[in-house]
Amino acid sequence: MVPAPTKVLTLKEFLELPETKPASEYIDGQVIQKPMPKGKHSAIQGEFVPAINAIVKPKSIARAFPELRCTFGNRSIVPDIAVFVWNRIPRDENGEIANTFIVAPDWTIEILSPDQSQTKVTKNILHCLKYGTQMGWLIDPDEKTVLVFCPKREIQVFDELEVLMPVPSFASELEISVKDLFAWLL
Repeated sequence: MVPAPTKVLTLKEFLELPETKPASEYIDGQVIQKPMPKGKHSAIQGEFVPAINAIVKPKSIARAFPELRCTFGNRSIVPDIAVFVWNRIPRDENGEIANTFIVAPDWTIEILSPDQSQTKVTKNILHCLKYGTQMGWLIDPDEKTVLVFCPKREIQVFDELEVLMPVPSFASELEISVKDLFAWLL
C-alpha cells in the first residue's frame, strides 16, 4: 500500500497553526517539531541567556532571547538562543518588544539534544548566516565541544577547556571558555 501524500504547507499556513510544545519549525515546506529539551540542554540554555544579557543588555547593546520564533527566508525557526543587536529588535507601536520577529538573529546559538539531528541544526545555523547572522554556535554537551560558524569562514572547533571562544563583535566583553560553558552542567 502506497502512503498517502502529505500536504505541503505554505509558510503562511504554518504560521496560522497553534504553537506546539516543544516548538515546531517550518523548513523547506515541512513542519518539524524540535525534540523536548533534556537536562544538559536546559541547564546550558538557562545559564547562558542571563550570562549574555548581563553583559549586553544594561548598555542597550543587544539582548538574548530563549526559544524565540524567527521567520525569514521562507523558514520559521526557533533557535535555542537568539541574540539581537539592540536597534534590530523588532518593536511594536508602543516601543515595546514585538511578538513577531521576521528577521534573522545577529547571533544564533543551538544546543544539541541527544535525539536531535546535528545536520538539521547545522542547516538552520547556515540558513541564519545566509540572511545576515554574524555568528552561529552549535554546542554539543555530550562531546563538550562548540562549533563556531561565521559567514564565509571555515568552521572553528572548540574543545580545549581554557581557550576563550569567539563571540560577535557587539558582545566582545563576554569572555567565555569551553570550561566555563560546560561548568554549568556541574
